[in-house]
Amino acid sequence: MPSYREATDSGLGQQPDFRVSYRLFTQEEGGRWAPPYQHIRWDFRYDDKSISTSTFMMVYPEILTSGGDYFPEGQPIPMVGLADMFIFTAKARAFHAPHIRPGTRGYFAEGSQRVGVWEVLEVTGLRDNLQA
Repeated sequence: MPSYREATDSGLGQQPDFRVSYRLFTQEEGGRWAPPYQHIRWDFRYDDKSISTSTFMMVYPEILTSGGDYFPEGQPIPMVGLADMFIFTAKARAFHAPHIRPGTRGYFAEGSQRVGVWEVLEVTGLRDNLQA
């Protein structure tokens, strides 16, 4: 699968909306039993219940290498690292825009199971992508 930056059936053709640091939970912590791969589509949840108690779809990571490139397809991703985040719809961008700022924290989830934590480091294209 190409990057979400590319305009394809599975891509947006836009810059990422924000960047996070993340840590995936080990199996002993209640995380996944199998390693995830690039372009996994986790559910997205906020840690702050005053923002929302909902689970959101269509907010997906692209994992970055230590050099800042996208992690290659077909290989397990690191348990700790950085990811560029893409919000796939304009309506969702409008909801998330007021809440996404450096320091915002939340979880990656698979159904009701939390599989990792994230923290926003930087807002990148979110404000520019509001009309996309």
